[in-house]
Amino acid sequence: MLQDIIPGTAEQLNKEMTAAYIGFDPTADSLHIGGLVQILLLVHLQKAGHKPLALVGGATGMVGDPSGKSAERNLLSEDVLQKNVLGIQKQLEKFLNFDPSLANAAEIVNNFDWFKNMGFLEFIRDTGKHITVNYMMSKDSVKKRLEADNGISFTEFTYQLIQGYDFYWLYNNKNCKLQMGGSDQWGNIVTGTELIRRKSAGEAFAFTSPLITKADGSKFGKSETGNIWLDPIKTSPYQFYQFWLNASDADAQNWIKIFTFLDRETIETLVRQHAENPSERILQKKLAETLTLFVHGEAEFKKAWETTAKLFSNPNAAIENLSEEDLKAIEGIERKEYDKQLLEKGIEVTQLMADTTIFSSKGEARKMIQNGGLSINRKKVNNATDTINSSWLLHNRYLLVQKGKRNYYLIEITG
Repeated sequence: MLQDIIPGTAEQLNKEMTAAYIGFDPTADSLHIGGLVQILLLVHLQKAGHKPLALVGGATGMVGDPSGKSAERNLLSEDVLQKNVLGIQKQLEKFLNFDPSLANAAEIVNNFDWFKNMGFLEFIRDTGKHITVNYMMSKDSVKKRLEADNGISFTEFTYQLIQGYDFYWLYNNKNCKLQMGGSDQWGNIVTGTELIRRKSAGEAFAFTSPLITKADGSKFGKSETGNIWLDPIKTSPYQFYQFWLNASDADAQNWIKIFTFLDRETIETLVRQHAENPSERILQKKLAETLTLFVHGEAEFKKAWETTAKLFSNPNAAIENLSEEDLKAIEGIERKEYDKQLLEKGIEVTQLMADTTIFSSKGEARKMIQNGGLSINRKKVNNATDTINSSWLLHNRYLLVQKGKRNYYLIEITG
């Protein structure tokens, strides 16, 4: 989990209980699994006896961080930002221990609290004069944007100064001596250490973690349906469980070292067992179990596991073996409704898929059928002109649709 580190950081952590912070960007009211690494860094920190500070960027969210971005992002209103900040705070409280009786109790801080009453002239006088433009332009995040067609606005250019001031404020007001983050944050973080050195003659530390990638080069944290969120309303526990279960062997072997608290010996045993029988997907199952328990708890993990067992443990089993209660109880798959009268007359399968918004259009559904990627009631649909009528229904009421490998929908016929 370690990419870059300022010399002396390990010595500081070994010397005394140290307050350390990570910033979370409130661009949405939920974090997604890209933020899990940073959450886990804070959890590890607290387990080791140090004090975690989670900074939710109510102020920096109004500016926009150019790190890792190819274009200017849309700025959010104060109302939306506040909603997002509260959503992220609620999530972080699930993972860290905020018990005030602890010497190293976690805290959530919001940089809007110290920026809201600060004027522009005050900021450029007291902070801007300590960091040169040459220093700011040497950062990779700035250089890449300057070389791009759209350039970089003054707003985003100043972001590293504002983040640097966060570290300076926390150093002086919370005795925070360490900032952590993803490797794309290195430039912003060391600006903070430089500001602390120049304004307070203090010493501060930093380390970053590698950005998580997938072995095939595709973006980590996304599925066919979009981001994998920590919010169970945005991404159901079943869909969350499926994301980890579907990891490639190479990804599972890497991710289990990053996203779990399993010790080295346990992980090495799992890797060996997986290599001996890859079809059992031992690494993926353990990864999916551990992460779903951590994020959603035991009850939701159990539901996700039961749903997976019903849908996938024996895909060749007769669909009729799923009772109406089984179908109703399936957690996490999308549910659609369709009018009984329309179905009784018979409807072309592509039209049904478009009407229920399982596909955005008949053309998209037709293409999926041609590629062999659509099944209804576990029977592959081979012809885009097939007609679906009431004879297809399970228990006279349901259609179980599989789109691609892992996306399931339950259509209930009503009326």
